Amino acid sequence: MKIFLKITLLIILIILFFLVFLFLCFFAGKAPDAEEIKWGVNFSQKHAHYLGLDWKETYWALLSDLGVKRLKILTHWDLLEPEEGKYNFEDLDWQMKKAEEMGAKVLLVIGMKTGRWPECHVPKWAMGLSKEKQQAEVLGLINRIVSRYKNNRALEMWQVENEPFFSFGECPWRDKEFLKKEIAEVRKQDPLREIVVSDSGEYSLWFAPAALGDLVGITMYKTVWANEISNYIRYPFSPVFYWRKAQIIKTLFHKKVICVELQAEPWGPVLLYDLPVKEQKKTMNPEQFKHNIEFAKRTGLDTFYLWGGEWWYWLKTREKDPRIWQEAKELFSPSNN
Repeated sequence: MKIFLKITLLIILIILFFLVFLFLCFFAGKAPDAEEIKWGVNFSQKHAHYLGLDWKETYWALLSDLGVKRLKILTHWDLLEPEEGKYNFEDLDWQMKKAEEMGAKVLLVIGMKTGRWPECHVPKWAMGLSKEKQQAEVLGLINRIVSRYKNNRALEMWQVENEPFFSFGECPWRDKEFLKKEIAEVRKQDPLREIVVSDSGEYSLWFAPAALGDLVGITMYKTVWANEISNYIRYPFSPVFYWRKAQIIKTLFHKKVICVELQAEPWGPVLLYDLPVKEQKKTMNPEQFKHNIEFAKRTGLDTFYLWGGEWWYWLKTREKDPRIWQEAKELFSPSNN
């Protein structure tokens, strides 16, 4: 019995030591300040449209009024190839041209899973295809996109798929080996530009994207709706949590970590388009917006793309509430970029 008690006590002490070690590593302490922070914004033509906005007007407002100089543009397969073999690049051409005219730099997201619900934007004509046929079609799409835009002066980086290792969204499959083929196709077409592979900032150690991409892109959310408990949760992670994980990636893989999704719009129990304004404010409002920006500054990372620009414009034009738009305008001013 005494031996059993000693072993039990030893196990408890080891567990406590491990928990203290984890706390000290990922929650205690302070990350060093980044020398210079680059701020950008995400844009989805489809998301702007679903908000009831004129997507061109919204995009142009981000560039001209807000003064955004870094854009993460989400391409969507169903918009680019609405019919099998019939491609429509007119809208994306316009976005790239306007970015180039305004001297903005673009991180272009390509593939099947590119962000915004349902995450995987498979056109209707491709939904019934086999996995192998879908993958062949995706590779063909990537080939066309890269060859079309690789000489565009606004293009800065590629992002292949959106959080391909994270099980989120309505997607027909996940396939790490196919992701490697996609990345290889981009490298073959454009060997000079860096490729971002993204993952959840909160639920991953980021090893998988670090092994494949030139840069690791992460998300950074603070308050979200959790379907599992039917309630809102606030992530307990401190700024240094992201910094320490980024240092592990830098040490093991010699890769840089950037934030490709910084929460700056609501996350509620239903899609944003159906979420009442009162409910929206529970997870995003001017005070929370400023809090998230200050939180990001304390992580030690130096590149952030804010998630929510279309919604700020919706608030400003439809709800006559320009407060977040004005906060963002100050953030994107030349003195901060």
